[in-house]
Amino acid sequence: MTLRALWAVGIASLALGAFAQPAPAPAGAKAPTAQAAAGSAPLPPGAAGAPAEAVPPPPPPITLPREVLQSAIGLREEALRSNLAFQLLESLTTEVGPRLAGTPGDLAAVAWSRRKFTELEFSNIRTPEVIVPQWVRGEASFDVLAPFPQNMVTLALGGSIGTPDAGIVAPIVMVRDVPALQALPEGAVRGKIVFFNGRMQRTRDGSGYGKAVRSRTEGPSIAASLGAIGVVIRSIGTSNNRIAHTGTLSYNISAPRIPAVAISNPDADNLERQGAQLNNGAAREVSVRLRVTARDLPQVRSANVIAEIPGTDLTQELVLIGAHLDSWDPSVGAQDDGAGVAIAMAAAKLVANMNPKPRRTIRVVLFANEEFGLSGANSYPADEGDASVDRHAFVLEADLGDGPVWKLSARVPERYWPVVDNAQKLVKSLGVELGDNEASGGADLGPLRRRGVPVLAPQLDATTYFDVHHTVNDTLAQVDPSHLQQSVAVFAIATYLAAMVDGPIPRLPVDPAAR
Repeated sequence: MTLRALWAVGIASLALGAFAQPAPAPAGAKAPTAQAAAGSAPLPPGAAGAPAEAVPPPPPPITLPREVLQSAIGLREEALRSNLAFQLLESLTTEVGPRLAGTPGDLAAVAWSRRKFTELEFSNIRTPEVIVPQWVRGEASFDVLAPFPQNMVTLALGGSIGTPDAGIVAPIVMVRDVPALQALPEGAVRGKIVFFNGRMQRTRDGSGYGKAVRSRTEGPSIAASLGAIGVVIRSIGTSNNRIAHTGTLSYNISAPRIPAVAISNPDADNLERQGAQLNNGAAREVSVRLRVTARDLPQVRSANVIAEIPGTDLTQELVLIGAHLDSWDPSVGAQDDGAGVAIAMAAAKLVANMNPKPRRTIRVVLFANEEFGLSGANSYPADEGDASVDRHAFVLEADLGDGPVWKLSARVPERYWPVVDNAQKLVKSLGVELGDNEASGGADLGPLRRRGVPVLAPQLDATTYFDVHHTVNDTLAQVDPSHLQQSVAVFAIATYLAAMVDGPIPRLPVDPAAR
């Protein structure tokens, strides 16, 4: 027996002892009253201080069989040895490459997925049609004309309209973000190009992206409503390399559509320094030329790709693992979201080989066109129908690169928190913390989450993810195979425990205002 095997046996004994302890309540759970804790009988109906009717106690937390937990330890070790995820990612990025929705690469990815699911012996493989936009990037350039001429590295934002052939020439107005733009005096940006200069902060949980991205998504339409004729943004990314980060903008129908581009962080620094010349009187204005040849074409057909590992006694209930199949066009989309595709497929395949077999059906969904409007995710519930959506017991998504997973959070009924707690105990040795019960999961899960479907949320480490996200550098060379293995292990264990726990799994309260 190898040292690794001896270590695993020792950890197994310790871990199973830990599983026998009561699971802590999730964040936000209410403690029982003193009367309930003491086990005293309720007052009879009608007695002073008694409720009109006795309220039955909540059901006890769910438990998982010792045999399942023991098998999950073996699953973890097998995932850490497996190279399947990296092999899948290598194949996808080599044989398909960029997968922008509406392009031949997008259709090639659908065909690749069907072929790989077949090779891996998945069942019920199908590709329901999804209508997606067709946007052609064309070329983009952004040049400073004065006070100090410079050519800057740029990419058009996804969905941007084009400029006249000669481009547009105008002075810039530099602001930090959308609130700063809206605080300017009336007419301050009329006939000018707005430069959003806010920097994205590097964070482990990716929250820096959420705080910065409004300049890209909403900034162009808000600037246009104030009279601007174009927008340039500092790339929503953390790289200091001279590469630009693209991403979708969202035009508001109430405002004119204006062209919009991103420039690299070093070029944004340069433009910021040139803007400083205005403050010291060394220049009257920073004049730039913006040229974009992007255009929209008619919508076309793509597809979600769905495949399953059938369950046993609970086969009609589903545990869904999702990722999005599309990518941006400057690169092969290895981290976004080729890694997620590989994690989902590999985790499901490993669970398929388990003994005992998964009770619930494991469904992998590779969603179409996440980048350009969540087309596949929004189509999925309607395609499935209400009865099928109701069969979904738990859902997970991988869409933040190769990992590793650093925290396991969820949004599940309180009684089912032991699924999360036990899964985290199994992967604690891999550096995974226990999170809270307020997770939202990935963007493609939104339509299911809004219908009350419980979410399991392994959180992938985003510390370096936004160095390459949406850039030409999102290549296989940026992927760490050991990170993929760890991520597959966590997703596989969460999926397996979700597939084995007793049910039926109740729905969560739905907030109509939730996104």
